[in-house]
Amino acid sequence: MTMLLLRRCLSGKNYCRRFSTTQSHFSDRKGLVLGVFEKEGEEGHHLTETAAGFDQSTSGKLSELLKISGPSLKKGKSRLFYGLHEDFPCVAVVGLGKADTGVCGAENWDTSKENIRAAVSAGCRLLQDLEVKHVEVDGCGDAQSAAEGAALGLFAYDQLKTKKKTKVTTKLHGSADSTGWAKGVVYAEGQNLARLLMEGPANHITPTTFANIIEEKISSSAQQVAIHKRSVAWIEEQQMGAFLSVARGSEEPPLFLELHYNGSPDNTQAPLLLVGKGITFDSGGISLKPSQSMDAMRADMGGAATVCASVITAAALKLPVNLIGLAPLCENMPSGKATKPGDVVKAKNGKTIQVDNTDAEGRLILADALCYGHTLNPKAIVNVATLTGAMDVALGSAATGVFTNSDWLWEQLHKASVVTGDRVWRMPLFQHYTRQVTDSQLADLNNIGKYSRSGGACTAAAFLREFVTSPHWAHLDIAGVMSNKDEVPYLGKGMSGRPTRTLVEFAAGLAHGN
Repeated sequence: MTMLLLRRCLSGKNYCRRFSTTQSHFSDRKGLVLGVFEKEGEEGHHLTETAAGFDQSTSGKLSELLKISGPSLKKGKSRLFYGLHEDFPCVAVVGLGKADTGVCGAENWDTSKENIRAAVSAGCRLLQDLEVKHVEVDGCGDAQSAAEGAALGLFAYDQLKTKKKTKVTTKLHGSADSTGWAKGVVYAEGQNLARLLMEGPANHITPTTFANIIEEKISSSAQQVAIHKRSVAWIEEQQMGAFLSVARGSEEPPLFLELHYNGSPDNTQAPLLLVGKGITFDSGGISLKPSQSMDAMRADMGGAATVCASVITAAALKLPVNLIGLAPLCENMPSGKATKPGDVVKAKNGKTIQVDNTDAEGRLILADALCYGHTLNPKAIVNVATLTGAMDVALGSAATGVFTNSDWLWEQLHKASVVTGDRVWRMPLFQHYTRQVTDSQLADLNNIGKYSRSGGACTAAAFLREFVTSPHWAHLDIAGVMSNKDEVPYLGKGMSGRPTRTLVEFAAGLAHGN
């Protein structure tokens, strides 16, 4: 029996292919994902508590096969075993790296949590490829991170495809931390909602359909979130001239989405305000973008997607905090009605703006949203936007750039990002950049600044600051983290939904007294 199992183990993917004709056998049964740690300073494995229990139930067969199947299972690597247990025809064993590595100051994240997310997602995908429909997952000592890895790793946008990926249900193997697992599922579902919105083609996710999807999500889950879909008439009444100047080039009507979640038992508690850029497609307007990769601009509403998903997730978690989410939604298109380079428009607070580049439109719609947000008397304001290509140049996909006037707010965002692994990095808000946007020939402000190609992310943040009076404000530029190739192993290729989990963790920190 041992030699038979060994031959099956060593044959790896080839063995999986031989079983392709009988994958229905697997799809009706359950798969299992187990974790193993590397031993310090030597070859071999150290089983997690759950894996050790499974090994005992198989009379040590798992340990025996791991010893003779090759070198130590390194971080992020995996192996498939068959026939070890009658309840689990397929068992994916995944490498978790070294145990108890914890927070790494150099990387600015909790390495253990990240290793668990990456390993569990890899194991779940292996079983999904075998068309296993029900997978149980080892909590690996951190059930929340394991649940996040499983749910994020199994996400696929195939709504518009005839052939779809196998839908896999996951659950915690055993009951070590069912509460942590449930929490991780909610966090991941929030990010997956943002990914769903960002990935959708622009002809399917218009401002109106975006708002309808959010409304349907709130209604179907019976969450205590009030939603207001503000029309063009309301936007005009609010004198949001900057927002309207972007929207006028499109046939799709703009919409201002407002979400309210009152989770605090103290009705007098000032809310946390989240504001998200909602350009459902960005052609650049008259300052037309190059055609190459313009299709990715369907995700230029990533700020709105992450903000709305964060409010919905906070409500699902029943966080004792008051949250307001704002999302100005529109398209940026060229037409006879579109704003022309050199035009001057007026924002809600009365400031005039010379629009020298219509492709710098996100800051225009956020300017009016920030002005309106101040009327809601928030405790703090965080706006999120795929704002500048310069942010991608500066940080790439490693972290979200944060510009803030508040050390306290920065500390809370940074602390949250260490937990989630979805990192943030502080950027400068020098007066050096403010002078570049306030030196305008025709108006109070210029939307691209004096030196358009120098410090573009910083001048964009300086522009937004001109519409902020709150002492606690942060601007998150998420252009660099909008999509994922292979940088974050548990997200796969496509729109990332980042930094939804960091925003939720940040709100949770405020809710629990930070």
